[in-house]
Amino acid sequence: MRNLRALLAAAGVATLAAANPALAATPDDMLVIANRIDDIVSLDPAETFEFAGNDVNRNVYGRLVNFDPADLDAGYQPDIAESWKVSEDGTAITFTIRDGMTFHSGNPVRAEDVAFSLARVIKLNLTPSFILSQFGFTPENVDEKITVDGNTVTLAFDAPYAESFVLNCLTAGVGSIVDRELAMEHEVDGDLGHDWLKTNSAGSYAYKLTNWRPSEAVTLEANPDFYLGEPAMKRVIVRHISESANQRLLLERGDIDVARNLNPEDVSGIEGADAIKVVDELRGRIMYASFNQKNEFSTNPKVVEALKYAVDYEGMVNSFLKGQWTIHQTFLPQTYFGALDETPYSFDLEKAKSLIEEAGVTTPVTLGLGVRDAQERIEIAQSMQNTLGQLGINLDITVGTGAQTLGKYRARELDVYVGEWGPDYPDPNTNAATFSSNPDNSDAANATGILAWRNAYDPGELTEMTKDAVLEKDTEKRRQMYQEIQQKFLETAPFVIMFQKIEQAAMRDNVEGLSLGQAITSAAYWKVSK
Repeated sequence: MRNLRALLAAAGVATLAAANPALAATPDDMLVIANRIDDIVSLDPAETFEFAGNDVNRNVYGRLVNFDPADLDAGYQPDIAESWKVSEDGTAITFTIRDGMTFHSGNPVRAEDVAFSLARVIKLNLTPSFILSQFGFTPENVDEKITVDGNTVTLAFDAPYAESFVLNCLTAGVGSIVDRELAMEHEVDGDLGHDWLKTNSAGSYAYKLTNWRPSEAVTLEANPDFYLGEPAMKRVIVRHISESANQRLLLERGDIDVARNLNPEDVSGIEGADAIKVVDELRGRIMYASFNQKNEFSTNPKVVEALKYAVDYEGMVNSFLKGQWTIHQTFLPQTYFGALDETPYSFDLEKAKSLIEEAGVTTPVTLGLGVRDAQERIEIAQSMQNTLGQLGINLDITVGTGAQTLGKYRARELDVYVGEWGPDYPDPNTNAATFSSNPDNSDAANATGILAWRNAYDPGELTEMTKDAVLEKDTEKRRQMYQEIQQKFLETAPFVIMFQKIEQAAMRDNVEGLSLGQAITSAAYWKVSK
């Protein structure tokens, strides 16, 4: 493993000697983070869809609207757009672009760059493009739907969507504004600069990408002309360190400033150590188990209710999940707009047995459960195997790689699936549209992106209620609509939603102002100081 001095030497950076020569010390104007970043496949914001890649682009690219990392509760705020106006019929929004902003190249940020960037997402049609295409944009019509007039850009939609829905989606990674001139200088065979932007940047924000070595490190350099002020951390290095024990050792030695992937045992062992603190952030990821409705046993409403009382929620969060997951039972994560804070189910085997008897089903029964080869998920599956087994529901666990397990899940082949789900953008529709909506439940629909479809679950009226919610303009009414959807889903859906993720980041105690994004966004480095 390369140590910090070798890494910094490769980047042309001198290290500072600590008072104790056995310890390294990161410079006062540099932030060094250990994180698992082997999920990055591209840093082109039209393609980036993984957690670590979104952390990078959050700091490199501005968006029309964005979140202040110091006040996420304030919601979306002006960024590249200084203001916006919704048309009278609600089918278009016109954004006025902020004067005086420049890209890292020195080129001015113009309305033309905004239109190019958003249209580029639609034309490339890569994985996260659905976040924008759901508004009716297609490669054929996008140049007519996204237009420029002076320093304004107008987005015309196929329906009068709620303003909050549109703006929340524009804070997602695909809303990143790219330097059109720089991207097109590197265009090859009509790719709109895609191949070049996979490993380079063309942004205007706090940092510029200077180096990415896959499964090794990402290096960012501060933008002295950042419109919100030059960042105190002149350089940010994110190192790929997958093992918790190694992250802990590097942090204790002072080789890194932040460790993001410590397991509960290492967190417990490092708490109280000299010059180290542990900061908890509630993230947007949820852990759930789903039951496929293709298996007739799981279609009985009493059985579905019994399953929710047969999970040892507290036992798990007080043992192998301690400190890193909290009990949560609805599909919208806490802190999301419209999230419902209800946990009506607790471990009650007697009630579960009574419900199974009322259901009139024949037991014992065996269900196949698929789970990814990740320790905490396997332990969750084993806990469920133990408790459901006491009801005569035997879980036959198959452990596979992420690709293997997801392949079977998406093909509707698993009776039971235990997995983790993270929102795609900071609006309640991101989870409602996949958990509580399923317009076509047929096998031919092949709607693999919809969790309800993967479980052959027809949500009935919830599909139409979910569709109505994205059109509701009254903010408070929209909130109530999502709460009603969640309540009905909680009572009837064949999903046992169990936990919400808490990220425990251990860091040197001189690191201040680091936001990992909480539930609704990604990490922000420009407010960090030492």
